[in-house]
Order: sequence, then structure tokens, then C-alpha cells
Amino acid sequence: MAKVFDYAEVAQHNTAASCWVILYGNVYDVTDFIPEHPGGAKVILQLAGSDATEEYDPIHPPGILEENLKPENKLGTINADTLPSTEKSPVETGEAVLEGPVDLESLLNLDDIEEVATKQIPNKAWAYYYSASDDLKSKTFNNIVYGQILLRPRIFVDCVNCDTSTSFLGHDVKLPIYVSPAAMARLAHPDGERGIGQACEQFGAMQVISQNASMTPEQIVADAKPGQIFGWQLYVQNEREKSEAMLARIKKLPQIKFICLTLDAPVPGKREHDERSKNVGSNLPVRAAVQEGDSVSTTSTNAKTPAPPRSMGVGQSLFWGTAADLTWQKTLPWLAKHTDLPIVLKGLQTHEDAYLASLHTPQVKAIILSNHGGRALDTAPPGVHTLLEIRKYCPEVFDRIEVWVDGGIKRGTDVVKALCLGARGVGVGRAALFGLGAGGKEGVARVLEILKAETETCMRLLGVDRIDQLGMQHINTRAVERDIYDGPAALERPSLWSKPRAKL
Repeated sequence: MAKVFDYAEVAQHNTAASCWVILYGNVYDVTDFIPEHPGGAKVILQLAGSDATEEYDPIHPPGILEENLKPENKLGTINADTLPSTEKSPVETGEAVLEGPVDLESLLNLDDIEEVATKQIPNKAWAYYYSASDDLKSKTFNNIVYGQILLRPRIFVDCVNCDTSTSFLGHDVKLPIYVSPAAMARLAHPDGERGIGQACEQFGAMQVISQNASMTPEQIVADAKPGQIFGWQLYVQNEREKSEAMLARIKKLPQIKFICLTLDAPVPGKREHDERSKNVGSNLPVRAAVQEGDSVSTTSTNAKTPAPPRSMGVGQSLFWGTAADLTWQKTLPWLAKHTDLPIVLKGLQTHEDAYLASLHTPQVKAIILSNHGGRALDTAPPGVHTLLEIRKYCPEVFDRIEVWVDGGIKRGTDVVKALCLGARGVGVGRAALFGLGAGGKEGVARVLEILKAETETCMRLLGVDRIDQLGMQHINTRAVERDIYDGPAALERPSLWSKPRAKL
């Protein structure tokens, strides 16, 4: 029979020499695990002798405890009556609370959904989802630029029927909209990434699963219906064997059809909303094993020996351990050794890189034009600018590989404008997370329902009933073209195994 502990007894074990924590009503001795914890000892010691469930649960996929602790580390259960009260009023937490369930049908656009979610999710979740780099200029401009493109409706066209179906990498989908890799979904709602997947299935949309998901890939795809399409995001780790092990694991999941290699954030951007959020970074795991004695500067971005700052938000915590030494010459051949799935390169922001990617077919099947939602380099260009650059300097890219785009999509008209510019499809990330926050998986479904309806309305008013009919004839981009890159094309064809050099 399991021993029952009082909280006062557990609280005494709060040092590196004897470290106990309470998780899900059970008491664990994690003393021996402290040196092995990927986030270092400090993260665990800050929760030593206490109930760590609230901080642990939204961050760690289920099953991690069993993978990392021995059965004998589970000492018993906690007497719930002895736990200190953790309830706080909205005044204490600074969080607004809505009264009663949300009528999702009353939410008419993505801004409505974000407003409701903001009032319901914890401050640290909002700060992580909302935050972007520096002054949020790229995040804001990602959306504003769509408003600078004007539509050109045609009349006397039969618009009774409207078909939004298309395909990604040869896989049929019902929407040209996919959910971008969105991390830490269970910070918003227990449905998490599985709930996002269930909403995507309802509308025939594709989901790209974040490497930093708060559920395991197996759990996310477990209930997938035949024909449902998933991708897996990969942040290559300094410890390559970890990435290789994950690629081997993904290979066993037939629902996952491609690897989305993320390249637009080799180091974390400075996200001040996230960093200001209280009680976030100190209790989160990081992906690099940093020893307490490391003497690297707290602002170092050294890819091999990074030292996490003493106080950091969710975003920075998740990035430590990510490799910053990826190259065309080394990384793609390495990937070819460890996966035969198609590669989608995420984070291209110039026509030069789009052109280089198109030279790496058939391994590279698609690219995603993205500035990481404005979360990496502030004032980096929106995907619309890069689409126009490709059209101007190397339109053959559209014939060689699929071009997807994300960032700033808030309306169906935004979706249609991206498709008119040549994008195969568009991704939404924050919208799915805020949908979870507003109403769980039903909230995500409402996000997709709104975007689908707005996309259909836009297509009908343009006089178009199929995605493949959309083109430059339906938009006026003159106001945007004024601001796109206007330098040399820099498209000297490099050797695939030598360092690419731009023309000067």
C-alpha cells in the first residue's frame, strides 16, 4: 500500500541532497535526476519540496515522468488536505475572468476570438502567444501589408459553387489553410495539440505539429482519421543524436507526411512581453544541458555552449539547445541519412534563399515564407514581400517547389490574396492557440469555420469558384511593390556543395 505523506514532510526535502516534488497527487524523489535534467538543476530546485503540478503539466507531454524516473522514485501519495491553498483572486493574478461559457457563434472574427481568449488564459500563456520581437513591427506589418493589397472583383460570373479544396505535397485537403507549428498549446487549454488536430480533421485542414508541443506526437495523431495530414516541425539540436532519435520516432507514424525544418529562428528573438511575464522562465525546462558552473555570458548566443539568462520567458527557454550552425551543404545531406520524408523548409525571407531551395529538389518539396510570426528578427519582411520578390526575380521557383506562407493571416481575404500571389496555402499559428483559449477544440474549429466562410465569400465576390483560378489578375499590389527589395537578383547558380555567394 502506497505511503501517504503530509505536505509538511515533503516540504523538508527541498535541497539538492534530498529533492522531492509533488506531481498529480503523487510524491517523487527526483534527487538523482537533478544532474540529468535538460534544464539544469536550478529549474527543479526552485520547485523542490512543493507541488509542481501547475507548472509542470502544461509544459511536459504525458509520459515524460515514466520515461525519466525509475518506479522506486515514486514514494507515495500526498494527503490533499494538508496542501496549502493556491487559489488566487483575479485581482491577485491580474487576469480577467469571463462569467459563464462563451457563445462561440457570437465570435465573428479572429480578433473577437483573441479578445475572449485573452480574458480566459493565464497571463504567462497570453504573454508567450502574443509576444514578438523588439517593437512588434514585423508582427504588426505581417497583417497590415495584406490591407495594402486591393482586390479586383469580376461581375456576371456564376458563383453558386465554391470549392476551397487543394493539395499539399500531393495530399488532398479541403482548405488551403493549415495550422502552423504552435508550441505549448496546453498552456491555453487541456485539449492541446490533439484538440487542434481534431478541429483540423473536422474541416479537412492540415496540421504541422510543433517540436515543442505539450503532447507527444503519438498522442496527437492517435485519433486521426484516414486521410488526415500532419507534418512534424524539426528544430535541429546541438546534440544531433536527439534529433536523429526523434526522426526515427516520427518515421513510425504514417500520419506524418513531411518534416518541416525550421530555419528562421536559429537563436531566440527578444520577446519582451514574454520576458516580463512573471514566474514563467524560472520554472520551464530548456533544451540544452547547461551546467551550473558554466561561465558563458548571460547574453551569449554561442551555439555550442549557451547559457540561459537568469530570467527568461517561455520562448527563450524553449530555444536553448537549438543548433545555430545549419548550412545548405551539411544539414540537408545529414537529413537525407535519417529520414526519407519530404523536407519543407520554413522561414525563408528572400528570393535568393527561395531560389537556392528550389535547387534541392526532390528532397526539398516546399518552402514556407515566414518571419516566425515576427518573433525572431524585428523589421524582417512579411511573407507577402518575399512572394513578390520571387515573382520578380525567379518566378520559376513556383514551378519547381510548392510555396507556402504564414504570418499575419486574420481574414479570408488575406488567404485569397496570398493564393493570388502564388502561395499554395497559408498557415495560422496564434489563431489556433487563441481558439483553444476561447473554447478548446471547438474554439479552434470556430477559427477554421470563420476563415473558410470568409475565403468562400471572397472567392465568390471575385467571380472565382476554384482555388486554381486565383491569380494576379484578381489583385492590385502596386502599393506593396513600392516597398519590396529592388537590388540585384543575386541568382548565380552555386555548386550545391560549395558556399553560395551572392553577386555584388
